[in-house]
Amino acid sequence: MSGAKLFGAIEAGGTKFVCGIGSAEAGSIETVRIETGTADATLGEVTAFFEEATARHGAIAALGIASFGPLDLDPASPRYGTITTTPKPGWQDVDLLERMAKALGVPVAIDTDVNAAALAEARAGAGAGGRTVAYATIGTGIGVGVALDGVIRHASGHAEAGHLSLRRHPAHGDFAGICPYHGDCLEGLASGPAVSAAWGETFETLPADHPAWYIQADYLGQLCAVLVLTVAPDRIVLGGGVMVQPWLLNEARVCASRWLGGYVERLQTPAAFEALIVPPGCREASGLVGAYLLAADALQNG
Repeated sequence: MSGAKLFGAIEAGGTKFVCGIGSAEAGSIETVRIETGTADATLGEVTAFFEEATARHGAIAALGIASFGPLDLDPASPRYGTITTTPKPGWQDVDLLERMAKALGVPVAIDTDVNAAALAEARAGAGAGGRTVAYATIGTGIGVGVALDGVIRHASGHAEAGHLSLRRHPAHGDFAGICPYHGDCLEGLASGPAVSAAWGETFETLPADHPAWYIQADYLGQLCAVLVLTVAPDRIVLGGGVMVQPWLLNEARVCASRWLGGYVERLQTPAAFEALIVPPGCREASGLVGAYLLAADALQNG
């Protein structure tokens, strides 16, 4: 990467932080995984990584943060860049933007992890060539980001599609869901911790023929149908830990088709759903690539 600007990237999740130094175009030259503990301990390890990595590879020009949320993303707010009402214990009111800017002394940009991933997939991944690209992550939490013409459009906040109330699958029985705010919203029923609570298994250990997978596909199909009916995306990229099951993607397409019921003219065939609902296409994790793009945009925009 001689002669090219170096950027820092943080994909901040409820389970782990992935930090990298490099760029979206050339990829990472060094990354590290840091388990998400307390805010002070985790951000201390993150800062140490960048200090040590820049000593090896050279200074970074800017830092991008793709973080779990909810986040205050209003630039006029005194809490801009702060994690707000997250269910993650000990992380409410943590000002990620200010803490990392002070620690590293470079321009810092922040957005939600799913917005950053949508940005990455729109510019450099499976959404390339489409005007409207939605990225949904299903893992420790569930979230959706939407990029329009390769840009994330912010309003007074950011979307929280992971907390939609969808139709419960009958096989979920009386499982109350785990969301501390809504109980059986999408995240409360279909996130990784919800699967563990409902079935006593993780995504990685569930047998391929376990009924939980068909329930999961139904919820994913509902989510995709909602996105089609609300933002009409050219691509819906499904990522996150749940997608470890190879056949789940196609089953989600089948369920989305069933929920839409033939209503959308452009989506009448299996081939149309195969083109619409796709896996990630970035060379690295979408959130990390998106964080590099956020850093580059922060530098360019001053």
